[in-house]
Amino acid sequence: MHRLVALAVQRRFLMVGLFLVVLIGGLIAFRQLNIEAYPDPTPPMVDIVTQSPGLSSEEIERYITIPIETQVAGIKNLRTIRTISLYGLSDVKLQFSFDYTYDEALQQVLNRLSQLAPLPNNVQPQISPLSAVGEIYRYRLVGPPNYSVLDLKTLQDWVLQRRFRSVPGVIDVTGWGGKTKTYEVQVDFNKLVAYGLTLPQVLQAVGNANINVGGNTVNIGAQSAVVRGVGLIRSIDDLATTMIAQSGGNPVLVRDVATVSVGEKPRLGIAGMNDADDIVEGIVLMRRGEQSSPTIARVEQVVASINKSGVLPPGVQIERIYDRKDLIDVTTATVLHNMVVGIILIVLLQWMFLGDLRSALIVGATIPFALFFAVIILVLRGESANLLSVGAIDFGLIVDATVIMVEAIFRRLSQTTELSESEESRISSATTMEMKRHAILSASADVSRSIFFAAAIIIAAFLPLFTLSGVEGNIFGPMARTYAYALAGGLLATFTVTPALSAIILPSHLRETETRIVRWLHSVYMPVLRWAVANARLVMAGAAGLVMLTVLAGHLLGLEFLPKLEEGNLWIRATLPSTISLEEGNSYVNEMRRMIQARPEVESVVSQQGRPDDGTDAAGLFNAEFFAPLKPINQWPGSRDKDELTSQLLAQLQAKFPGVEFNFSQYLQDNVAEAVSGVKGENSVKLFGNDLVALTNTAEKIKSVLATVPGITDLSVFTSLGQPTIQIDVDRARAARYGLSPGDINATIRVAIGGDSAGDLYEPGSDRHFPIIIRLAPEYRKSAEAIQNLRIGAQGPNGITQIPLSEVASIKLISGAAYIYREQQERYLPIKFSVRGRDLGGAIKEAQDKVAEQVQLPSGSRLEWVGEFGNLQDAIRRLSIVVPISLALIGILLWFNFSSLTDTLLAMSVIPMAVFGGVLGLLVSGIPFSVSAAIGFIALFGIAVMDGIIILSQYNQLIDEGLDRVRAVIRTGELQFRPVLMTCAVAGIGLLPAALSAGIGSQVQKPLAVVVVTGMLLAPLVILVTLPVLISRFSRREK
Repeated sequence: MHRLVALAVQRRFLMVGLFLVVLIGGLIAFRQLNIEAYPDPTPPMVDIVTQSPGLSSEEIERYITIPIETQVAGIKNLRTIRTISLYGLSDVKLQFSFDYTYDEALQQVLNRLSQLAPLPNNVQPQISPLSAVGEIYRYRLVGPPNYSVLDLKTLQDWVLQRRFRSVPGVIDVTGWGGKTKTYEVQVDFNKLVAYGLTLPQVLQAVGNANINVGGNTVNIGAQSAVVRGVGLIRSIDDLATTMIAQSGGNPVLVRDVATVSVGEKPRLGIAGMNDADDIVEGIVLMRRGEQSSPTIARVEQVVASINKSGVLPPGVQIERIYDRKDLIDVTTATVLHNMVVGIILIVLLQWMFLGDLRSALIVGATIPFALFFAVIILVLRGESANLLSVGAIDFGLIVDATVIMVEAIFRRLSQTTELSESEESRISSATTMEMKRHAILSASADVSRSIFFAAAIIIAAFLPLFTLSGVEGNIFGPMARTYAYALAGGLLATFTVTPALSAIILPSHLRETETRIVRWLHSVYMPVLRWAVANARLVMAGAAGLVMLTVLAGHLLGLEFLPKLEEGNLWIRATLPSTISLEEGNSYVNEMRRMIQARPEVESVVSQQGRPDDGTDAAGLFNAEFFAPLKPINQWPGSRDKDELTSQLLAQLQAKFPGVEFNFSQYLQDNVAEAVSGVKGENSVKLFGNDLVALTNTAEKIKSVLATVPGITDLSVFTSLGQPTIQIDVDRARAARYGLSPGDINATIRVAIGGDSAGDLYEPGSDRHFPIIIRLAPEYRKSAEAIQNLRIGAQGPNGITQIPLSEVASIKLISGAAYIYREQQERYLPIKFSVRGRDLGGAIKEAQDKVAEQVQLPSGSRLEWVGEFGNLQDAIRRLSIVVPISLALIGILLWFNFSSLTDTLLAMSVIPMAVFGGVLGLLVSGIPFSVSAAIGFIALFGIAVMDGIIILSQYNQLIDEGLDRVRAVIRTGELQFRPVLMTCAVAGIGLLPAALSAGIGSQVQKPLAVVVVTGMLLAPLVILVTLPVLISRFSRREK
């Protein structure tokens, strides 16, 4: 290090050039740096969606879900299989360990699915494009008054979806709302009977009339001509004039027995926005692992070009609803504001302590150097920054090494001989520079060993961040790497830029001027130190009491996994009665949306009921979700408190809609929570067992117990039972008398009620094609009575005989399963809940105790608590292993530095006492202990030990110079008072803006900042008073 400092002084202008290169390069790199609002914490997850319209949830489970489960079981690194089976949809979620990337996991799943036996009706499993933080852009399609939602949905499916899919970084677009176009043949049953025909005959006739054939080639002279038989149906007229059969020598056409029209598929979901009850919405999904900032920019460019060009018909436009860029911009602005204010405070603090603005600016120069050094490495390595990785960096900690170096240079230059003006004029600039060089090198020799070991110890303290895995590892891994790059940059600047700037800017002699505040603090400190050394036992007893108080205070802290990142929106889920129809439910959803929109804090509201047509969101018709972006908080009336807004809105909704269960979350937070736990809620209790009736009864008991726990809210049981089902049981013996098989009867039922496809109609002049659906006219299928009167065509000796369905089958209304949840090939029932106004750990501990005491589980059942609480337990378990290892590593480094076990223990003795300030800060501010706060404590460890090294090294040096123990201790305190105070104050004040900030994006870094700021307020007392006392008592260093 000595040689590096010497080189820096000798080649000082080169070092300044290097400094400028890093600054300019950093600014260029910063413009290319991808910034995420929040890292994707979810492990690789492959979602297999299979739609089979018409199958009940139990049939979906038996014939689709379980075969897929069985097929994919045993894939390497597969951790969890979670499935949901509901009417017409199977959703199988495969969660892998972080040993696989998403693409590797996907390939393994596709390999297994390729060997899957054919499923009923030859349905094909699809891979869902959804991911936890993949939704980056939402829009709605608006058109002139004559444009229906069916027209807009057609444009969405056939124009926009293709355009967005071609954008690099975009995997797909999920469409919500609107009506999907079909060509519908509605058969009049009486006319069908009059012509002696059956529904399967109509279906077969239309299918046969809708084909093209190839006849190879024919040579015409020297040319070869392709032979094509064209028989495709190209229009409604073609469809209406298709022949079904002949009756009395005359052709029977489709129009003779049916009406042909443009229709729509049965709707699975409806979307609305503000005052519009039916809109067409699109959600642009980013490919996993892509960088969101450039992808969003490309999507915005495509939207602008589509709106300006003639891609869409006149009057049709894309309107933006949500853009992830808003959140990224706001959070980045918050973090950068806190950072800039922190840097200014650090420079002012240096000036206040040293009384020399030039020295303060040299310290300040290290901060942009370290920041841009980190940014350059991030860009070169292709890594992303996020709110946490940049916002949680304590630049006070980064520049601590520079502070020690500058203070040492300042002290050495103040000890040089002061020259008069005439003497200065006679001395050459080379001699002056040599004097400065000598002072800088002497200062470097004094502190370089301490700085090097202090930096190594800070890196050792942050070792737990590098070893975290799972969800918290994905969240804090980028932060750990960014910290390491910034620390490396700060250390490089300390030994290169700082000496070079000192040699250029500082004079050959600095007058030792204690500023008023330092002089006053010094005058207070020295008597306190002398008294402490004289009353060592009392001080040690106080220190022991402080440690015990820290332990007791620590038990009073609440627990949570991570503070909520404020996204500036509300995501509200309403669970309607499970048997409600889409149309009936939509009237309530529209009322709810208008009620939410009426709040003055809300900017707009988008509602979604049911699920999208592609089945990517496994939800029933009873599920309604509302996305409400909020206005900037300075435009809110009243208290401007989001928790208060949530409670008021919840009370309003519950009063207006009794029996409907509501859940409040945020947009990204809700997606991440669902991806981690597999349930639409932040936390849930999973009740495992096979008997759905027993599970439902027990789940209701658990729900009533949880309702008594303070802080637990948004309670709901995901009901499995209660789906009204018209069950048609074929009587085989009676059917056989008429020559009918169960297959004949079920085929007629399927076509008559649900409709069946007879191929697609390709529209002329385009590649758009829509299904031709054959079904009975509505009056023959709209009620249970109409279904009973349905007739089945049976071939008899005198032609077709129509047999009433009630003659060959029993028809009854029963209650079946609506939703079937499975995990690891076992059924379960989830009870979801949120925790508000209380710490997560305490609320769940109380809930677990009450449930264990008051609820008797059915035989063969078990409970599992998942969600944020599970993540918290995993993180604490991992930290409890890694932190002791980190402390042991710090101890080893200290032993290498001091070659003394006593000195090592003395340097580490400050850790438990320094922690007290952080614990006190959390208690006073009411912030629970979280992984974010734990990182703050890790930073405290590093700073406290670093200052401990400075004190001990100085003491050992003075003992070696021949001072007695007491004088050496007092002199150490006198000499190191300013450096210790400066490093502690700088480390604390660098994060002060973050600790006081309340803007969007400040929540995740706040616990960390509070711990460091309050810890650094009390740390100097421990380091400058208690440590010297311990040294005077226990150090074995002899003259």
